[in-house]
Amino acid sequence: MPDSSTDPKRAANPVSLLPGEPDVGDWTDKYFSRSKGIVQRFGDTPVTYAIFMRRPVVSAPGLMVQWIEQVAAARGVTFGIDLVHQEGRWVGAGEPILYLTGSFEHLVDLETLILQKLGAACVAAYNAFTMCVELPKVAFLAFDARHCASVGMAELMAYAASVGSARAQRKVGALGFVGNATNATAHYFGQTKGLGTMPHAIIGYAGSTVRAAEMFHEAYPEEDLTVLVDYYGREVSDTLEVCRRFPVLAAEGRLAVRLDTPGSRYMEGLDPTVAYQVLDRNAPDSIRGYRTEAELRHLVGAGVSASAIWFLRESLDKAGFSKVKIVGSSGFGPEKCRVMAIAEAPLDVVGTGSFLPADWHETYATADIIEYGGRKSVKVGREFLFRKESPA
Repeated sequence: MPDSSTDPKRAANPVSLLPGEPDVGDWTDKYFSRSKGIVQRFGDTPVTYAIFMRRPVVSAPGLMVQWIEQVAAARGVTFGIDLVHQEGRWVGAGEPILYLTGSFEHLVDLETLILQKLGAACVAAYNAFTMCVELPKVAFLAFDARHCASVGMAELMAYAASVGSARAQRKVGALGFVGNATNATAHYFGQTKGLGTMPHAIIGYAGSTVRAAEMFHEAYPEEDLTVLVDYYGREVSDTLEVCRRFPVLAAEGRLAVRLDTPGSRYMEGLDPTVAYQVLDRNAPDSIRGYRTEAELRHLVGAGVSASAIWFLRESLDKAGFSKVKIVGSSGFGPEKCRVMAIAEAPLDVVGTGSFLPADWHETYATADIIEYGGRKSVKVGREFLFRKESPA
């Protein structure tokens, strides 16, 4: 049964280009629209904005720049966009990401939307980059859409993950993000459609993990098979039953099991003592150095810990299913990925939406005008935003 086809116009008309120019006034801060009225009454002047963030990020301005250019075209004006840090570049705290020059009248009411389209994307790109660098041999899937507040945010986050991933691929040769969950934003990852197999609901619907796997394979026989194995708390038992049911797929490397055990319990066969033993066999250095409580939770705690992943890998290999892949999900943000790297966890794929910014106030981008009609001026304390003079 084929997937529903995607709309080829989606990539050319991203949701992030909304709102259109006629609706800008409805979505901008009122004091910016009042400022526009003042400038219209007393005379326009060319200005330059410096746009920056207060924390280190990875530059992800692409969708914002597209939107600015769209509005400029609709207004019949031209804006100068000087990207100090091109897409995918590391940006230090307080460093201008770009300078934006043009008519004060036509720029002043765009600030709200410019900042909305920049800050969160840059932080998400930073997080995605960090995760991919920590686990360079693991393929990531962007499962963020269900955690986003709107389709516009979902597009920004998919774009950001692709930017962070591309930087990790350049810097360390990481596999990075190879796909995502939705058709609409699959093009950011070089795909034509979203990736994914089954949610927990299909396991419950089928009545058993094996039957759910059979249903998926019957419905999509050409697709590789990834099966959730934690629904009944029988992660090891159900994994092996699925492998025995599909020995050809298992031998061909076309079968994967997804571990999504909740943090409220240990996976089948594990407890704190066994978890330490598993890591002592496979990654002893991970538990012999000083570890914080958070690190220990990811190493030997409940849920999808490093010990759980190693235990499942041991069980698969012992049963002769060494080519069956393991997909990890559940809270794989930058910190958890770093701990998984310490434990050399045998993950093949990570499905995650945890590159989304966790501390939202860190996503606040800021814009300040630094020149009015060629005259330098900025509020006291922001002089660091002035353009750096070129050395003689």
